Amino acid sequence: MEQHDVKMKAAFLPGNSTVEMKEVDIPKPGPGEVLVKTKSSTICGSDIRAIYREHLGKGPEAYQNKIAGHEPCGQIIACGPNMKRFKEGDRVILYHISGCGVCNDCRRGYMISCSSPSRAAYGWQRDGGMAPYILAEEKDCVLLPAELSYTDGAQIACGFGTVYEGLEKIGICGNDQVLVVGLGPVGLAALMLAKAMGASKLVGVDTIKERCDIAKELGLADAVFVSDDNTLEKVINETYGKKGFERTVDCSGHTSGRQLAIRSTRQWGKNVMIGEGGTVEFNPSPDIIHDQISIHGSWVTNIWRMEELVERIVRWGIHPEDLVTHRFTLEQVDKAYELMDAGKCGKVAVVFDEEVK
Repeated sequence: MEQHDVKMKAAFLPGNSTVEMKEVDIPKPGPGEVLVKTKSSTICGSDIRAIYREHLGKGPEAYQNKIAGHEPCGQIIACGPNMKRFKEGDRVILYHISGCGVCNDCRRGYMISCSSPSRAAYGWQRDGGMAPYILAEEKDCVLLPAELSYTDGAQIACGFGTVYEGLEKIGICGNDQVLVVGLGPVGLAALMLAKAMGASKLVGVDTIKERCDIAKELGLADAVFVSDDNTLEKVINETYGKKGFERTVDCSGHTSGRQLAIRSTRQWGKNVMIGEGGTVEFNPSPDIIHDQISIHGSWVTNIWRMEELVERIVRWGIHPEDLVTHRFTLEQVDKAYELMDAGKCGKVAVVFDEEVK
């Protein structure tokens, strides 16, 4: 950062499907804080649903007119006093919720579940990553290894971390045929991670053809279906003996998608719901009780598991960046949100100091 730089342009979301650019001060790190130069910042579906279109939610968890973006990744360029681990020059991912650090959930690493009034999510209650610089807590940083790009890292905390937590809850191994319902960026990440974890067969379903095409083009699934009235029969026919899937993952957040996932689950199998919002209607006895099916809910991940995931992504040789179909500069950020809102793409990234493809 040049000595004379004191202002920067940053993106805010007024809640009417537009982006507002404002000039703001470049922050200075205090004790236990770092100033991160943003390198890549990806857009999450929750930002579209709960902030971009309209401001949903009330109270301390509502959007508080902060710089948008809770999936940033960058490099530390300045440190405040009392640093314990990180230093200038470190490449870092940010765990996207800054918790109080002392409640039971924070001590488990689940700052997402922190109930303290001081809990603040980047891009929601404190300034986020749609700006050239981010002020962050050192405790929220996770080291990004050299083998991964900044756009790889931007997706790890929220998108891939959320999926990894869910897959760990139900367990994925070579014994498992896996169905993923909903092939937005989270569903595509679920296919990529389940494949890396050794699933024996992978099937994906979405209502949007373009998303199905991305899964096919990337070779993430053995079979992909655009949903219709016969989808349940089609996906079960893909399983050995037509008995259903040992593991199913709902990323759709829609009652029809969730019903499909539950009813496609094999006897003694496990289902996890990751997709936010919506409802679900099913018949407990025939749908889950008689077949001994377990249903799990999963919300984001904890910070130690996120560090574990970073290591495993390197060892597996996969790259979250492969799910990015479009890149924009900060000056084009309005087009980035507009494209993500349309839902006919993969992951969308706003990049800094990188080639826009």
